[in-house]
Amino acid sequence: MEKQTARGPLAGVRIVDMTAVVLGPLATQILGDYGADVIKIEPLEGDLMRANGAQKADGSTAGLSSIFLAINRNKRSLAIDLKKEEGRAAVRKLVGKADVFVHNMRVEAVERLGFGYDELRSLKPDLVYCVATGFGQDGPDRARPAFDDVIQAASGLAAVANVYAERPDYVSSLIADKTTGLALVNAVLAALFHRERTGEGQYVETPMLETMAAFVLAEHMGGMTFEPREGAAGYARLMQGGRRPMRTKDGWLALLPYTAEHWTAFVSEIGRLDLAPIATDRLARNKHIQELYGAMREALERRTTDEWMATCDRLDIPATRLYGLDDLPDHPHLKATGFFETHDHPHVGKVRMTRPPTKFEKTPATIARHAPQLGEHTYEILGEAGLNDDEIAALIEGGVARASAR
Repeated sequence: MEKQTARGPLAGVRIVDMTAVVLGPLATQILGDYGADVIKIEPLEGDLMRANGAQKADGSTAGLSSIFLAINRNKRSLAIDLKKEEGRAAVRKLVGKADVFVHNMRVEAVERLGFGYDELRSLKPDLVYCVATGFGQDGPDRARPAFDDVIQAASGLAAVANVYAERPDYVSSLIADKTTGLALVNAVLAALFHRERTGEGQYVETPMLETMAAFVLAEHMGGMTFEPREGAAGYARLMQGGRRPMRTKDGWLALLPYTAEHWTAFVSEIGRLDLAPIATDRLARNKHIQELYGAMREALERRTTDEWMATCDRLDIPATRLYGLDDLPDHPHLKATGFFETHDHPHVGKVRMTRPPTKFEKTPATIARHAPQLGEHTYEILGEAGLNDDEIAALIEGGVARASAR
C-alpha cells in the first residue's frame, strides 16, 4: 500500500489522537478514511489492541494483530512517554498545529497529564476537543472505569439482547464501543462544521452509557414514554420472541414480512388464508404475532433455502440466507461491490480489509496508509512539530520516545 495524498472530505484536517483499544481507534480510523491526517499517540509499549486478536502463527505480526489492523489504518504512529515532561512538551507542539484533539482516557487522568481542555485551548483557541467517556461527567459515576461489557449491562442492552436466553447475556460484538465510536465521529464532524461557520473551537463529550441508553431505548421506551406510564418499557414485537432466524429444509433463513401486503402475500403462499384477517390489520398482527411466527416456522421447514429466497424475491418480501463470519467474503453482493480489499502491508504481507463503506462522489474515502508499526512515524511527526533529528534522537536515546526502523 503506497502512501497517497488524502482526497477525502476531511483532507487538510489534522487530528491528534490519544485514544486506545476499540472505541476511539474505530472513530479516528473513519475520520482518517475521510481524509484527515490522524496522528496516533501511543505509549512506548503501544496500544493494548496490538496484542489482541488473531496473529500469524510464525509470530511475524507481533504488534499488528487482526483487530489492530482492522481499526488503525490511515494513521501515523508516534510512540512517546507522556509521563515525562519532554514527551508532553513534544505533543503540546503537535496540538498547537492541530484541528482536533480526541481521547478516551478518564478525565482526571488526562488532566493530570496536562492535556485537559483548558490547557490545550490556551495553545489552540479554536481547537475541537473531543472526549469519549464511560459516563457523563455531570453524574455520580463520572470517574468509574467503563468497558464494553459494563456499558452493555448498564444501558439495558444485555437485558434485551436475547429474549430466548434463561439469563441476561451480552451481544457477541463490542457493540457499545463501536456504537459510541460512531457517535464520536458524528460529534467531531458536527464540531468541525460549527468551527467552519464561526471560527470557534469547543469541548465535546460523548459518554458511553448515555449514548447506549439512547440507542437501546429508541424502540424500547414503550409505556414509560408517557407520564404517567402506560405500561412497561420494551417493544413488544421484539420482546415477545418469535422474530429470529428460522430453519428451512436445508439451512437457515431470516425472513421478515413487515407490511400488511407482505403478510397477506406470505399467508396466501403457505396456504393459511385463515390468518388473512390478522395479516391485514396492524394491531391484530401485533396482538397475534406469535401465531404468525409459528405458522412461518412450520412453513419454512417444508422448502429449501434457495426455494424460499426465490419465493421471497417473487413476493418482494425482505429475506436473506444466514451468513457466518467466514462466509462474508463470498457474499454475492459484497463481492460485487468490492467490499473486501486485499492490500500489501509492508510488515505483514497481504491483508484483507473492508473498504470504507460510505461513498462520496466528489471526495472519495480511501485507504491511503497501512496500520502502522509502533513508532513508525515518530521521526516524521516530531520533525513536523519542529524538532530536528538530533533532538528526536536524544528523546529516543533517553527513553522518552520510540521509533521503528527508518
